[in-house]
Amino acid sequence: MATQKQEKSVIWDWLTTVDHKKIAIMYLIAGTLFFVKAGVMALFMRIQLMYPEMNFLSGQTFNEFITMHGTIMLFLAATPLLFAFMNYVIPLQIGARDVAFPFVNALGFWIFFSGGLLLSLSWFFGGGPDAGWTAYVPLSSRDYGGLGLDFYVLGLQVSGIGTLISAINFLVTIVNMRAPGMTMMRLPLFVWTSFISSTLILFAFTPLAAGLALLMLDRLFEAQYFIPSMGGNVVLWQHIFWIFGHPEVYILVLPAFGIISEVIPAFSRKRLFGYTAMVFATMIIAFLGFMVWAHHMFTVGMGPVANSIFAVATMTIAVPTGIKIFNWLFTMWGGKITFNTAMLFASSFVPTFVLGGVTGVMLAMAPVDYLYHDTYFVVAHFHYIIVGGIVLSLFAGLFYWYPKMFGHMLNETLGKLFFWIFYIGFHLTFFVQHLLGLMGMPRRVYTYLGDQGLDAFNFISTIGTFFMSAGVILLVINVIYSAYKGERVTVADPWDARTLEWATPTPVPEYNFAQTPQVRSLDPLFYEKIHGDGTMKPAEPVTDIHMPNGSILPLIMSIGLFFAGFGLIMLNMDNPLINPWIVAIGGLVITFGSMFVRSVKEDHGYHIPAEQVKADLAELKKGGN
Repeated sequence: MATQKQEKSVIWDWLTTVDHKKIAIMYLIAGTLFFVKAGVMALFMRIQLMYPEMNFLSGQTFNEFITMHGTIMLFLAATPLLFAFMNYVIPLQIGARDVAFPFVNALGFWIFFSGGLLLSLSWFFGGGPDAGWTAYVPLSSRDYGGLGLDFYVLGLQVSGIGTLISAINFLVTIVNMRAPGMTMMRLPLFVWTSFISSTLILFAFTPLAAGLALLMLDRLFEAQYFIPSMGGNVVLWQHIFWIFGHPEVYILVLPAFGIISEVIPAFSRKRLFGYTAMVFATMIIAFLGFMVWAHHMFTVGMGPVANSIFAVATMTIAVPTGIKIFNWLFTMWGGKITFNTAMLFASSFVPTFVLGGVTGVMLAMAPVDYLYHDTYFVVAHFHYIIVGGIVLSLFAGLFYWYPKMFGHMLNETLGKLFFWIFYIGFHLTFFVQHLLGLMGMPRRVYTYLGDQGLDAFNFISTIGTFFMSAGVILLVINVIYSAYKGERVTVADPWDARTLEWATPTPVPEYNFAQTPQVRSLDPLFYEKIHGDGTMKPAEPVTDIHMPNGSILPLIMSIGLFFAGFGLIMLNMDNPLINPWIVAIGGLVITFGSMFVRSVKEDHGYHIPAEQVKADLAELKKGGN
């Protein structure tokens, strides 16, 4: 067994790392790249709709963009960006040295990333998928959908495996790795919401995987699950998809709620109001999220009884969500609020998300949904949830945790300018889309005729996307500028915050905590500031710290799955250069061979000696961290 970590080159270190902090940064970078890619598609679609009968994009390209924009934003941008914060923050907030399964953590990232690359390859093989992000059959069947749909099916199948195993890892970590005294009802809200979101992933991604497998069998092997002329049922796909699709909204929005529940108390200088109510409201939202999938299908013809049941269940979700809204407001009420960039994003999230929720209740009324369903009103509603909820909270979390993750602050002046440009642009873009919907403009159309009263609002909506794009460019400038000129953070707790991640040194050592902390209350760091000396009491003496070795096997396994998926896609290609089965089976051999190597190879990790840990502690005390 090794006692010292072997020195490695920087590139090799990142390719083989199992450190949750480095994996978090890789999620952050990958998610940002996909976010920018999907954002550019949105900008191009809005340019096409800026004026009546524009020819900026063809109808086919518009369909491909609208499909890839939604798919990338939900699966490959929002999810990994939230996973970035979950990976970095959860072990620190619960007082753990790492996640439960570091190897699986790395594997989850690389499989997600390889699935995203597989989906993106579709552009080089005749164009992207074009059946909408929901891939409704028969649009996505082999009779109508082109090769891009095969990339959609296999890319999401591979990427979903990575998301699923990462969620299992978070569940085991939160249950088993908490520091002494960190009971479940002392968990920070971000950990609670991540725990419940991971549970949702466990139960929602499995039906998605089954549905994608059935669609793959239809497209590649001429099965008949969704082919009506052969006895299949197209509505079956809608049920399978939305049994995943509606919980997916909460998979994304619950960790966003958690971020808001960390930022608002920190900058209101108050404890989160109604902690217990917030926890149980989160559980109720998660449960009800599985009970309402068919409210996406009110116009399918399920009948008045089914429509009524799903309508009532949908409206019920407003109750626990309302509890959260009032708890955030009461947390800010009477607080000594600091309106920095993180707090601007967090506080603006509250009214914006309420507006998205109110339009959701409107859409929950089945008779009214018949009017709204295929109009821009629905587009406006879900963008107020996704952007006004999830994206605003991601930006709040970025500015809040950035000093801990990277050792320097983001520039506040640039940050506030970014907030106002992005926030104004967001409302310009999507608020008028409610009005476009009420005026009857259908969604998913690539052009429209003039003189219908739609011209002005479409123009305003497109101008808003230019504002949002300028805001994101400003954020990129801020990141680059701050890396060179930003205020360096050497103290553990630059925000005077409340939770355990701010008790670790900056930069965070690879072992997180030299000694596992003893937790004595909710908001443990704040408790020690009031009742102790401001530092966490150790629950153990300084001893040798066991750490896992890095491994290249997660990357190799993901490459194997990539080739297995690509080989199956080749079955539908005209005149492939190589036999598709050679590629597919070769990829599976790589993956399962790597699994076999992992199973038989003895790898006990290495130890950081207690003397080195004590030296690190002495250095920190000398530096005042």
